[in-house]
Amino acid sequence: VQLQASGGGLVQAGGSLRLSCATSGRTFNDFVVGWFRQAPGKEREFAAAIIWSSGTTYYADSVKGRFTISKDNAKNTVYLQMNSLEPEDTAVYYCAARYVRSSVYDYWGQGTQVTVSS
Repeated sequence: VQLQASGGGLVQAGGSLRLSCATSGRTFNDFVVGWFRQAPGKEREFAAAIIWSSGTTYYADSVKGRFTISKDNAKNTVYLQMNSLEPEDTAVYYCAARYVRSSVYDYWGQGTQVTVSS
């Protein structure tokens, strides 16, 4: 299982970015793909996740209503559309995957930096 995150960058507060997580190595029908983030000096935290087979989505309260997670089956890619960005959203964003029946994300991609300026 390979995951590759991309799409980070520098944006002003109130702006938008779309992150991509390209998956490969197997089919993901029995997987959950999630986005996590880690700000400087803070622990990594959950942001959003999607069950590949059903499309069911989950969000942290801090991003609900501003971020949208989605997937493109044809491209084997999961997206995180981030709108109304705030300086507090500045972090390294990681995509990760776990089996649906597991609570542990076993597979991680490299991070992509998101910086929101005030």
